[in-house]
Amino acid sequence: MPSISVSVIIVAYKSSPTLHKCLRAVSQQTIEPNNVIVIDNYGLDNIDNILDQFSSINIKYIKLNTNIGFAAANNLAVQFCNTEFVALLNPDAYPSTDWLANLVFTANINPHAASFGSLQLIENRIDTLDGIGDVYHFTGLAWREGHDRKQLHGNLYVKEIFSPCAAAALYRRNAFNQVGGFDDNYFCYFEDVDLGFRLRLAGWTSLFVPNAVVKHVGGASAGGRRTDFSLYYGHRNMVWTFVKNMPGCLFYFFLIPHIILNIITIIWFIFKGKGRIICKSKFHAFLELPKIFKKRYIIQKERKVSTITILKVMKFAFIR
Repeated sequence: MPSISVSVIIVAYKSSPTLHKCLRAVSQQTIEPNNVIVIDNYGLDNIDNILDQFSSINIKYIKLNTNIGFAAANNLAVQFCNTEFVALLNPDAYPSTDWLANLVFTANINPHAASFGSLQLIENRIDTLDGIGDVYHFTGLAWREGHDRKQLHGNLYVKEIFSPCAAAALYRRNAFNQVGGFDDNYFCYFEDVDLGFRLRLAGWTSLFVPNAVVKHVGGASAGGRRTDFSLYYGHRNMVWTFVKNMPGCLFYFFLIPHIILNIITIIWFIFKGKGRIICKSKFHAFLELPKIFKKRYIIQKERKVSTITILKVMKFAFIR
C-alpha cells in the first residue's frame, strides 16, 4: 500500500460545538493524518479544553485576530503542509471512520485527478443527499448535484464531477499550489467551484468518491444556507468565476445567457424582498471587473486544455 501523506485542514469560525464533534470523527479515522491544522478564523470558545481532548492526534492550532474568510484561511493552512494531499473539512462535517482512507486510496489510483469529493449526507437526515459534487451550468450557475434528494445507492459510483464541495474534499497539494489555491478575494462561497474550474483549465480532472461518507450540517457558521451573507458572496463570486474562467470563444457564446441569468436573479430576489443585498452583490461584482479581467488574462494564458474539454463537463439543463 502506498505511504500515507495527508494533512487535514479545518477552518472554524464561531463553531466550537461542531468543531468538537468534527475532531472526534477525525481522531477515529482508520488512517492517521500526518497532521491536523485548525485555523481559528476568530470566535472559537473553550478551544483549549477542546484541543486537550484530542491530544492523540497531531493538531496545529492557529488563532487569527480577525475573520479572513474561508478561502484565505485555507490558503494559509496549506502553507503549513508538506504532505502530498490536503483534505479540507468543515467543522460541521462529520466523516465516517474510513473517509480519509477511501479518499487517499482513490487519489493514489487516479493520478490524473487533482481533487476528490465526498458523499455528503444531510446531518439528521442521512437518507438524504447533501451533494455528490459541484455542477457547473453554462450560464455560470453552480449547485451541488443531488442536493436534498434521497440516496440511490445503485447510482453512487466513482465518477467524474466538475469540482468537489470544499466542505469535505481532498486535493493534491502540488496541483492546489500550481493554480494559486483559492482566490482570497472570494472570502467564502463559490471558491471551490472557482478552484475546480482553474484546476480543469490546468489539465486536471475531479472525481466523486462514493465510499468517502460525511454527514454535513451546512451553513452552521454562517447562520444558515439562505442568509444575506451567503446571498451576497455567492452571487458576487458567481460573476467573477464566469469572467475569470470561461475559456476562449465559450466566454462570448455564453456571455449573453450569463447576463440574462444575472438579470433574472436580481428580479427574483427583489420579488423575495432581498433587493438591497442582491443589487449590492452585483454592483460590487461589476466594480471589481477590471481586476477580474487581469486575472482572466493570466488564467487563460496558462490554459492547457481545449474549450471542447471544458464544454463536455458543463451542465446544459437546469435539472438539479
